[in-house]
Amino acid sequence: MLYLGCPQWSSTAWKGNLLSSHCKNADMLHEYAQVFNSVEGNTSFYADPSIESLKRWRDAVNNDFKFTFKFHRRFSHELQLTNIDDELTAWFNLFEPLLPYIGQIMLQLPNSFSPAQLPLLEQFISKLPDNINYGVEVRHGEFFKKGDAEVALNRLLMANNINRIAMDTRALFAVKANTEALIDAQQKKPHLPVHAIATGEQPMARFVIASLEHDYKRYYQPWLKKVQQWLDEGKTPYVFFHTADNRQAPLLARQFCQDLNYNHRVLSPFIGEKEATQSSLF
Repeated sequence: MLYLGCPQWSSTAWKGNLLSSHCKNADMLHEYAQVFNSVEGNTSFYADPSIESLKRWRDAVNNDFKFTFKFHRRFSHELQLTNIDDELTAWFNLFEPLLPYIGQIMLQLPNSFSPAQLPLLEQFISKLPDNINYGVEVRHGEFFKKGDAEVALNRLLMANNINRIAMDTRALFAVKANTEALIDAQQKKPHLPVHAIATGEQPMARFVIASLEHDYKRYYQPWLKKVQQWLDEGKTPYVFFHTADNRQAPLLARQFCQDLNYNHRVLSPFIGEKEATQSSLF
């Protein structure tokens, strides 16, 4: 099984394309889930959703849809994985209604999280419920030098069947930042080497480009082979597609799936496209 998605499920720019032209904000997740089978739940990194929101999200998707929420930044950036027992219990209790619909939960560590702090990550992992899948994204340069630090990180993740998240921003930084969206994206996204390794059974890749108008395929050609390899090995990859302003993210996902030659519902006409075709008949 291959899970594909975007870094969000709602965007007014998607109306008339991915979404129907008159889609209400409250219906965006439902329409998004008719095309994609996963999404990056970045919202949970910045704020805890209400229990009402979680139940509403649960009711908006199909049974085969999987969310990939992030742990709130207070765990990783503010508390730095220390003194988090009560906070962690409360967080999982909050998300309990949605747990059956969660593909994996992502821990995004700051670039200040160094190899010296790996014991903190090991302690944090030991506190996690074992009936959920997890992914970890590191941003400290030492974890990308293929030295002792990276070996130790990978061994820790492998021992716990936790996925090392790969974020590929090469195509984003290959373009001169000459628009507001590009400037913002290059300021916020990390620019690090790409190490595509499966430390768990649900490897995750986050692929970021500037736009479809710039050369990007040469950067994702290796991902086609890697994702197919993971599928052949019986793994369950998650691949998420970003553009600088995410207007074209659904189209990028579709193009990747076409080039992978994988039968996925993202290859079918988007809801807005169906709507446009139907209207053209009259």
